Amino acid sequence: MRVVAIIPARAGSKRIPDKNIKIFAGLPMIAHSIRAAQKSGVFDRIIVSTDSDAIMEVAKRFGAEVPFRRPAELADDHTGTDAVIIHALNWLAEHDQPARYACCIYATAPLIRPEYISRGLEVMREHEATSVFSVATYPYPIFRSLKLNDRGRVEMVWPENLSKRSQDLPDVFHDAGQFYWCDVEKYQREKRLLSSDALPILIPRYLVQDIDTPEDWEFAEKLFAVAGQMPDSSDARDL
Repeated sequence: MRVVAIIPARAGSKRIPDKNIKIFAGLPMIAHSIRAAQKSGVFDRIIVSTDSDAIMEVAKRFGAEVPFRRPAELADDHTGTDAVIIHALNWLAEHDQPARYACCIYATAPLIRPEYISRGLEVMREHEATSVFSVATYPYPIFRSLKLNDRGRVEMVWPENLSKRSQDLPDVFHDAGQFYWCDVEKYQREKRLLSSDALPILIPRYLVQDIDTPEDWEFAEKLFAVAGQMPDSSDARDL
């Protein structure tokens, strides 16, 4: 059984230049993802898919492999994650190094913890799922969301929920943007990490932050400082 981590990390970030290798809490951003993968202890290989010489150098310095350069047509602003992962898996198969299980780990997930990564593999194998990925809860019930109508006035998106108690509304989650496990054979048929039988790993909100703007970056650094004072997440669980 060959278990592979694939970390997509292209050049060309516009809102935060060189985001993937910009220093975050003392390390290049991508190094946090590489180290979490290493500490999880479940991978035979940790591969970075990139089109950048600078990212290649940093990735190798922290112990990841960069066995190929990502093609330019898969390194633009419109290419989705699935296309990048499928390219990497196909490259491995074509070079007689096929993966049995693969985990896409985002390069901009500095709050990621290794115990959640390893739990994802356990859940996928236990339930024979096509994919498993990290999710988090919303901080407020989205079914009581508000919007502005065409007159600029506030109204509920779902007015039928006005009188409902929060505890009577269904639980709703969002993609935590950290890791995505897949059973490679099943995934190659469906070609979607959000597969038809995907399972979740619940991540606490203090470990989740999308980083697209300088404000996001600053807030993530504050979360990182707080998370460092929290105990290890031995309660990592699926839903």
